[in-house]
Amino acid sequence: MTIPIDEDRRVRQGLMWAFLGVLLFSFSLPMTKVALQGFDPYLTATGRAVIAGALASMFLVVRRVPFPAREHRTPLLFTMVGAVFGWPILLALALQRTTSAHAAVIAAFMPLTTALIAVLRTGERVSRQFWIAACLGTAALVAFALSRGGAEGGDLVADLLVVGAVLFSSSCYVLGAQVTKVMPGWQVISWVVVFALPITLPASLAIWASTHARYDPGTAQWLCLLGLGLSSVYLAFFAWYRGLAMAGVAHGGQVQQVQALLTLLWSALLLGETVTAGTVAAACVVIGCVVWAQRARTPTTVAPEE
Repeated sequence: MTIPIDEDRRVRQGLMWAFLGVLLFSFSLPMTKVALQGFDPYLTATGRAVIAGALASMFLVVRRVPFPAREHRTPLLFTMVGAVFGWPILLALALQRTTSAHAAVIAAFMPLTTALIAVLRTGERVSRQFWIAACLGTAALVAFALSRGGAEGGDLVADLLVVGAVLFSSSCYVLGAQVTKVMPGWQVISWVVVFALPITLPASLAIWASTHARYDPGTAQWLCLLGLGLSSVYLAFFAWYRGLAMAGVAHGGQVQQVQALLTLLWSALLLGETVTAGTVAAACVVIGCVVWAQRARTPTTVAPEE
């Protein structure tokens, strides 16, 4: 079935916005790894949310955005659970046990889990070729991880923590994207972090009071925590949710295949890991699979409400 030109243009623009969000998200693991050198793992999660919540509060007040309708509050609260607590807390705990690069490879399954959750919840339908391309892209990332040998120090507990973080993150992507049908993406993530403030603010103060004697954060740790709050938790979602709304959750989510390779690049620059020729080869394979998945797409359909 041929997709109309206007719709095709909309999808392509959505993929560009999704990629911008992925680019900002790709800094999350390396910055968290650095922040953990000076902060308690739970504080890296709640602290970043407080920073995002403070900025979001100002945006909402200045733009005079009305409070969300009752029917939208539940998906916003569930999005909050994944984006503010599930993903960052489990990820921080995992990064205490393994490297940023290793965690990035496990998290490479996120596009596939996001697409699967989207299909189950929203009725989005994709072709068989789409699933084949998505699986091959994920398999390429797994093969790349295995090719790095034991240098990254595999840890079963860390891997399970990352898997849990991925499930939380994928769920919040889908739930948040559903709300973007009735309000702009920047408002969705703004309300998410603002709703979390009554928990994250006192929690951050309590954690800091009880743990600061054991930690000595330097400039790099403070900058990474600030970067996590401004970018990974907040501004990246502006672009990400807009991209998912325009391209469809299952299709737009496949752009996230590239995130693991970008994270490996930032890990090399920030953490001193070596970028090998295998990284470049894996990037070419994964990007090729992403292109294939987009070309194999079928028009997105949403199951009617009962």
